[in-house]
Amino acid sequence: MKQQLKHAQFRGRLVMVGFGSIGQAMLPLLLRHLDIDPEQIRIISADIDGLHIAREFRVAHKVLPLKRENYRAVLEPMLQEGDFLLNLSVDVSSHALIVLCRQRGALYLDTCIEPWAGGYCDVSLSASQRSNYALREELLALRHEQPAGPTAIMTLGANPGLASIFVKQALLRMAADNDMTVANPVHHPGWAGLAQQLGIKAIHIAERDTQHTVRRKRRGEFVNTWSVDGFIGEGLQPAELGWGTHERHWPADAEHHTFGSGAAIYLQRPGAATRVRSWTPLEGPYHGLMITHSESISIADHLTLRKDGELLYRPTVHYAYHPCDDAVLSIHEMAGKNWQAPSEKRIIRDEVVAGMDELGVLLMGNVKGVYWYGSRLSIEQARELAPYNNATSLQVVAGILAGIVWALRNPHAGIIEPDDLDHEAIMQIARPYLGEVVGVYGDWNPLCERGRLFGEDVDDSDPWQFKNFRVT
Repeated sequence: MKQQLKHAQFRGRLVMVGFGSIGQAMLPLLLRHLDIDPEQIRIISADIDGLHIAREFRVAHKVLPLKRENYRAVLEPMLQEGDFLLNLSVDVSSHALIVLCRQRGALYLDTCIEPWAGGYCDVSLSASQRSNYALREELLALRHEQPAGPTAIMTLGANPGLASIFVKQALLRMAADNDMTVANPVHHPGWAGLAQQLGIKAIHIAERDTQHTVRRKRRGEFVNTWSVDGFIGEGLQPAELGWGTHERHWPADAEHHTFGSGAAIYLQRPGAATRVRSWTPLEGPYHGLMITHSESISIADHLTLRKDGELLYRPTVHYAYHPCDDAVLSIHEMAGKNWQAPSEKRIIRDEVVAGMDELGVLLMGNVKGVYWYGSRLSIEQARELAPYNNATSLQVVAGILAGIVWALRNPHAGIIEPDDLDHEAIMQIARPYLGEVVGVYGDWNPLCERGRLFGEDVDDSDPWQFKNFRVT
């Protein structure tokens, strides 16, 4: 059933930068849920992809790639106080756009922290400097310098974004299941204290995408259910993870950052080449890619407890992503060619014939077992709920929609992360587009069935060590 409720009134101009798979998926929901006319929306895109969709909804679409040299000249005339800039692009700096919006008095939201073109794999930068940790720290520094101002929500889609909301939902449900009487924590130390009480040592953003088409991947082609360029970009960044206080085995290829919060570390290898063991209720055990994502860092940072400057508690947090099968083949082929991206790229949406995206967070360490909480959305459900979507894109735009509405209701919140938001308010708006939202316990751990055929170097005394998750 299609949700028709108007969540917020908007009288300004909404400028959408980027109109790829997520922008095209987002447009129908903007018009469905905001009290806004098509004439109030402007799309700025690097190519003509999706032009027919913009025309269908009578929305102005301009092909003009934004670069360092022209973004101000293009966007400044379009943005006034109270307007909204929605950044769904690749290769356009989130930091630059946030600074511009603050100067113009406009609201802002993006789904990741994007650098200018080439920033993810700039060989003149160290691995630390081209990490998501560094991109996040740059924006946190801007927030520290300018705490007040128009709302700018960074990294709010599905993951990053809803993943941080899912963690809070999961912690409260687990507390109830453990007969703990807790008030809804108001500040980050309260959430961190709750996670510590529950014994949470590790958190995975555990995702299995099973969507597929009749037409399989061809040689020299990269296939994915969302932005191919975005996936390649983040896949070539160093693997990153929030580093927990329970860890006692330092990875041989790991490095500390020399600046910032210290909540995360990175490996001297790309995330697309780093595999970890994980689990979802429907898939069961699987090997996922430890692609870098901002939520791995922000969740770990916000679930950190300190006393008098001493670090007391933090869980290990990272992504464990099993993309659609054709995307796995695409990554494998690209790795064999020393990470040279293919010239042919295909995002599958209308041709998907079956499958779902099982996306959630897996909390580990509690006495009741592992607990997965998240969204299970099939392609059939996605098509019934909204046009121009597959299951993956609809989960993303559900988070974006919730963030836009929250920003319109709270227009002077400054620069914030999903972890700072009211999780109940976000879920209320996003929930109708997430399919089946469930919490499931399991008895899995990364040592299950290990060592039957060959001996392995594991830590039997604590299954939740990163050493046990990593596939070597």
